[in-house]
Formats: sequence, C-alpha cells, structure tokens
Amino acid sequence: MVDDEVGVEYAWRGPFTNDEVNLLHADAFATRVFDASEWDWVALTHRHSLGWTTARIEGQLVGFANVLWDGLVHAWIQDVMVAAVARHHGIATTMIGRVRSEATIAGCEWLHVDFDEELADLYIGSCGFERTSAGLLRLD
Repeated sequence: MVDDEVGVEYAWRGPFTNDEVNLLHADAFATRVFDASEWDWVALTHRHSLGWTTARIEGQLVGFANVLWDGLVHAWIQDVMVAAVARHHGIATTMIGRVRSEATIAGCEWLHVDFDEELADLYIGSCGFERTSAGLLRLD
C-alpha cells in the first residue's frame, strides 16, 4: 500500500533488518543505537509477534509498529516508531489502522496499547482507543 501524498509504502509483516529498526528505535525514543546482539528485532518479532507494520519512503524505513498477542483474543501494540523527519504525516495512524485490521482478521477481540500522556491525541483521538485503568510495576 502506498500513500500518494507523501509516498509512504506500508507493508504488513514487511521485511526489515535489525540495523534499520535499531536505528529507527534510537531516533524514535531518543536512545542509543543497539546492535543485533543486544536487540535482535528479527528473532523477537518472528518468535513473539502476531505481526508488524513497516512504513518506507523511497526504500528507507521510517515507521515500524509491532503487535504482540496471546495467540487467542488479546493483542497489544508495542514499539510504535516513526522517524523524526517523517512525523506529522499520519504514518503512525495508518500503521495502527493496519495493525487493527490484521488483529481482527487473526480473530483478536481486544487491542491494547500503553502510551505516555503526550500521545493521547494519537491513540485516543486519531485511532479510537478508549481510556482504561492499568497498572505498571517496575521490575528491578
């Protein structure tokens, strides 16, 4: 699928390399660049994910959204990333829409997401999620 307005190509379970996702992760979350020996995205997604959506502009990975699941009815979005230079073009919204469609096709009944408050407009406003109560426990 290509978005003609900004030339974004989206793919469900699209190919990617560890290097390009690790670079995108560092950009999206303002952290250091991990290498594949520390964070092997290819192995992790193939082992634990229902799927993922990639977004590319002229072949460059500018977006990635991973969706994990319990194998039954619950799926949750993890690691939504959009490169800083590609933000505010609806890439995250489009990727989440694709995740929603694919999770539905897989038979999931619930799609969960955690987010920081500054992303509420995206998840609650643009993507249709409802606020819920949740708990978080930091494991040291």
